[in-house]
Amino acid sequence: MANQTKEPSQRQLRISREIKKIIAGALERGDVRNPLILDNFITITDVDISPDLKYCTIYFMTLNGQNLGQIEDDLNAETWGMKKLIASKLKLRYTPDLNFRMDESFAEVDRIEKLLRDPKVAQDLNRKDED
Repeated sequence: MANQTKEPSQRQLRISREIKKIIAGALERGDVRNPLILDNFITITDVDISPDLKYCTIYFMTLNGQNLGQIEDDLNAETWGMKKLIASKLKLRYTPDLNFRMDESFAEVDRIEKLLRDPKVAQDLNRKDED
């Protein structure tokens, strides 16, 4: 059976990098109208683009991890302006549709670290070290 998850092509990776740079620059310069977006330090952590280059998911995180749901909604409300900016900077046949999503990998790392610090888990880990 063939592997279902194909690695992204070099073109996908290159365009993802460019989109990440464009959006991060726009957020840094304050090229958005929404005050909640402007008042938070937002980091673009990853960009995934579909093989046909028509759909793009942009993952973000804020410095303090607060208001993520609201910021996600607000960023998705700004997609038209971001798409227009991408179209002006990249020469593509189609400008991809953008979808902003909060990066949940940080929350998963925190959850695992809390589990590892749990006294019961630490006790089990120490017991295995002694064996």
